[in-house]
Amino acid sequence: MGFVERYAAGVVRWRWMIILGTVVSLAFLASGMKNLYFTSDYRIFFGDENPQYLSYESLKDEYQHSDNVVLVLAPRSGSIFDKGTLRLLEQLTDKSWQLPYAIRVDSLANYQHTEAQGDELSVAPLVDVDTALDDHGVARIKNIVLHEPSLLNNMVSESGHVTGINITVQLPGENRSEGEYLMTAVRSLVADIRNEHSELDVYVTGLIPFNNAFSEAMRKDLTTLMPAMYLLMIVCLWWLLRSIPAVIGTLCVILFSVIAALGTLGHLHIPISPPSVSAPTIILTIAIADCVHILVAYIGFLRQGYSRNKAIEESLIVNFYPIVITSVTTAVGFLSMNLSEVPPYRDMGNLIAFGVIAAMLSSMLFLPAFISLLPAKVKQRQSRQSVRMEQFSDWIIKHNRVLLVSMTAVVIGLVLMIPLNELDNKFVENFSEDIEFRLDSQFTSENLTGVYTIEYSIDSGVEGGVNGPQYLRLLDDFSNWLNAQPEVMHVTSVVDVYKRLNKNLHGDDSEWFRIPESRALASQYLLLYELSLPFGLDLTNQVNLDKSAARVVVVFEDLSSTQMLNIEQRVNTWWSQRTEVATLLASQPVGSSTTLMFSHMGERNSKSLLFGSFLALVVISFILIFALRSLKIGLLSLIPNLLPAAMAFGIWGLMVGKVGMGLSVVTGMTLGIIVDDTVHFLSKYLRGRRVQQLSPEESIRYAFSTVGVALWYTSLILVLGFLLLVFSTYYRNAEMGLMSAITIGIALLVDFVLLPCLLLLVDGEKTDKKRGALPVASQNLPINTA
Repeated sequence: MGFVERYAAGVVRWRWMIILGTVVSLAFLASGMKNLYFTSDYRIFFGDENPQYLSYESLKDEYQHSDNVVLVLAPRSGSIFDKGTLRLLEQLTDKSWQLPYAIRVDSLANYQHTEAQGDELSVAPLVDVDTALDDHGVARIKNIVLHEPSLLNNMVSESGHVTGINITVQLPGENRSEGEYLMTAVRSLVADIRNEHSELDVYVTGLIPFNNAFSEAMRKDLTTLMPAMYLLMIVCLWWLLRSIPAVIGTLCVILFSVIAALGTLGHLHIPISPPSVSAPTIILTIAIADCVHILVAYIGFLRQGYSRNKAIEESLIVNFYPIVITSVTTAVGFLSMNLSEVPPYRDMGNLIAFGVIAAMLSSMLFLPAFISLLPAKVKQRQSRQSVRMEQFSDWIIKHNRVLLVSMTAVVIGLVLMIPLNELDNKFVENFSEDIEFRLDSQFTSENLTGVYTIEYSIDSGVEGGVNGPQYLRLLDDFSNWLNAQPEVMHVTSVVDVYKRLNKNLHGDDSEWFRIPESRALASQYLLLYELSLPFGLDLTNQVNLDKSAARVVVVFEDLSSTQMLNIEQRVNTWWSQRTEVATLLASQPVGSSTTLMFSHMGERNSKSLLFGSFLALVVISFILIFALRSLKIGLLSLIPNLLPAAMAFGIWGLMVGKVGMGLSVVTGMTLGIIVDDTVHFLSKYLRGRRVQQLSPEESIRYAFSTVGVALWYTSLILVLGFLLLVFSTYYRNAEMGLMSAITIGIALLVDFVLLPCLLLLVDGEKTDKKRGALPVASQNLPINTA
């Protein structure tokens, strides 16, 4: 008696010990779940060594924080320039200061308008409690606003139909709930506005709402997707197995696998992030696939007249190596995600890999031990599905040459469509339209200002260097060049402040709207202006403390990550062509922003995961060659393992064409999963060739009749499981789920159609094409499987 036979007999013999051991192990792992917590901080997507992240953090240390909440106000009258709206804007500006962690509030109301009054400079807010808002006063404000470049497409739309209040915040970082606490206060303020001013539409966007949207998406997914997944799986299992003990046993394995994975995550104190929210769903579907293979074979043996315990043993014997191999290769596929640039995807890969191994152990130990305690009643009959599989195998063998040519043509056609895909990561589109942040951000982008930015720190390297005329001219040239770019909506630069002050202190003569002629004059103007500014509205958001560097903020229209990287490259080229950089600046400016961080992350992540997928493929190939004990068949298995992802990306290129961050993980993730079907089919094929001494044609029939139904069932379950992710409110998980479902569906097609044709082509022995007998009904493997 070999190892596998001893293992199978031992599971039945020591079933109570196995069940007890499983429960004890699960209790230990489950204890870690008390340490689980959610994180919605966008910074988790970036490693500590990410260059864009480090640059952005350095910028935040140099200048006032840019974490913000933006309230966008859209009067239904179509204009903000009326007494009621302007007065409300002034009141809301004051209320915004009272929000938790607010350190600055900017709006039209407290915009510090400068003008000459005789020989003096007047600096005053546009709207305060003393501002007269009669027709003349409103007309004056409208004239100032619509002729002030620093406000247009920033704080007010060009047509004056929408305005915004920008609330800059600085979270203490003392606990994880600060962002949610702030957003609760913001929502309360917005609710009050909507209740008291039905004539006004209010939208909320900004970096803090962006963070909060992650948390909102995670909670929605956990409260909708997981219950829906369990319900779907119960229905599918009953439809497939028609056995209450089998369904209950499978549900236990699912529960054990998910709890074990999440408990381990808790023990390691790793937070649950938006990508890892989908992990339980993926673990669940893979766990079901393991169980179905064991249970379908078990029920098949029962229908052949085997006793309950003997049927369990035989099912374990025939499924031991395929399940171990497929579980290991699946884990390898997910572990390849450790090469991702994105820490949450690394955590997700490790979490699922652990869940896969837990599912393997539970399905091969607990499941058979559990069902051995329950009554087994099935009718001894051959299923219709098994008959259809035999008929299907006959059709494949008969038309194998035509099918081989046809499939090859389809494969080539779809692979040629892959270049139609374009990298496209828009962080606003990380969320479905069920998340309010996305709709509010889209409205803001279409009606007020862009939500995608790049910030530059122009460092002179000298204290007070920003006052130098040559420095300011370089800054002005940069701002003018940026404004001339078609993608740019607005540029914020301190050079506009200098030019406006120069005009004001020359009697508001527009001819003097230019850079001051000397460093001393520029320094005096800036000092005079800063002394006139109220608390909280200083220039530290534009100039650093020692006046050695100035910040330029560029706001863009709705751009893809590829377009964002393109504009960054154009900016870098512009700077590299400026000879003044060497003499006027400490170094060539580098762009920083959350937008740029996500854009670079998507590009680097795709490259790193492509290498990870290649590495996983190499490891899996060696495993298959060793496990199948055939170099030829092992190398042949690469074709059905590689083609599904390539064909899926071809279909995606035809249908969608935009590849987001979620799709970058699909190849490595699905590689281990689609290997399952190939391994099960080839293991049965080789058993027919080696053990049963069958011809290639008969071995193909043997493989279809013994494992075809189980492969169909497991693939269906996997496709349905991943398709359920389409309803995720985190869009990157949704596109990952859809693409994975397409890939797994194609994998089944390739394994059922192309793989048999390839086996007939390369396996050498040419035999009579007539249908061979199936001398396997009384052997180790059941034909009647469902």
